[in-house]
Amino acid sequence: MHRVNLSIFSPDNFNKGAGCSKQIIWYFVNALFVRASWNPFMGIKITLLKLFGARIGKGLIIKNNITVKFPWKLTVGNHVWLGESCWIDNLDHVTIGNNVCISQGALILTGNHDYTISSMPYRNAPITLEDGVWIGAKSVVCPGVICYSHSILTAGSVATKNMEMSTVYQGNPAIAIRKRVIK
Repeated sequence: MHRVNLSIFSPDNFNKGAGCSKQIIWYFVNALFVRASWNPFMGIKITLLKLFGARIGKGLIIKNNITVKFPWKLTVGNHVWLGESCWIDNLDHVTIGNNVCISQGALILTGNHDYTISSMPYRNAPITLEDGVWIGAKSVVCPGVICYSHSILTAGSVATKNMEMSTVYQGNPAIAIRKRVIK
């Protein structure tokens, strides 16, 4: 029987980008004010994200119950929509362009574990959502993926590879099903 040394499953084997104090304070601020469903005031949420290092453009719509793991690793362009219960699990950098929609329950997942190594270290990679991208409800964007300009990931789909410009993707894993035509 192969034994795994569980002490190596330390959350400290990647750069979190901030000290322990900042992470702890953000955890509570996020839980009490940003993620909280009682707080419908987008201005408060945006201000708090910026105070913790997020770079945010104008016109952000941020709904209730969203989760941002590390705001200091988040860049958001102009006129972006973050739908209810979306989760930006940004163990690495997430860059969101202009006029992007991340729908309800979508997961932007920058981290994973390397299951080919017995210690299963983190295998994180940044995610980029270029201008005009639409991430459908309950869909997942995996580590290292670039969603090129005006691509769409349909509801419930999983993007494991880069998405071509102006193309609609569907399924798990998501595949291109047609070109996106904007009138």
